[in-house]
Amino acid sequence: MIDSKGCFITGTDTGVGKTYIAARLIRGLQNLGISVRPRKPVESGCSLEDGCLVPEDALLLSNTAGNLEPLDRVCPYRFAAPISPERAARMERRSLSLQDLVAACQIHAQHFLLVEGAGGFHSPIASNSLNADLAQALGLPIIIVAADRLGTINQVLLTAEAVINRRLDLLAVILNQIEPCTTTGDMNNAEDLQIWLNNVPIIQTPYGNGTISAESLEVIRPLLERLTVLN
Repeated sequence: MIDSKGCFITGTDTGVGKTYIAARLIRGLQNLGISVRPRKPVESGCSLEDGCLVPEDALLLSNTAGNLEPLDRVCPYRFAAPISPERAARMERRSLSLQDLVAACQIHAQHFLLVEGAGGFHSPIASNSLNADLAQALGLPIIIVAADRLGTINQVLLTAEAVINRRLDLLAVILNQIEPCTTTGDMNNAEDLQIWLNNVPIIQTPYGNGTISAESLEVIRPLLERLTVLN
């Protein structure tokens, strides 16, 4: 269990924009005067540059936070293969335990801890451990990120059920526009999800093309204000 105020960012799948949403949250919290320390404790699919593995997701989080810490502290465990960290570690015959990841997320209590998982909530992240196990060990409120597209309702509800079954606080669901237009006809995922998750804020964020706009920050402002007073 972590003593710091914070949140855990998980996804319904890989490639739904968790890192981009996490970066928006970091920027928004900083604008509210909150000192944020991001953690992506393990990242696979890292690129090799000058003989070193570069974790692109963790690098974005670190850059957004102002590079206040070494990248090795933000993301101490890195793997080249674009597969689950658990399998990548086994392929490289390296030890990676849940305890390693929990230890990597320890920060000073005066800061806000933002942890981004790797893949979906039930994706393997370490030896005999899922992202869900890391989230439970940290005990932080959960934010689910999903791509706002056809099929999302099923994925969000399955992930939300898994979060609730772990007795974790589901803070919000963010429906991320990962393309300029991802809506189809009369589809309204936010409206439909609110029927099933009536006590959970469902937030639709605009397409950002990799940039953090004032509009995107204003959309998540109520969530940011909740984050500042939690824990």
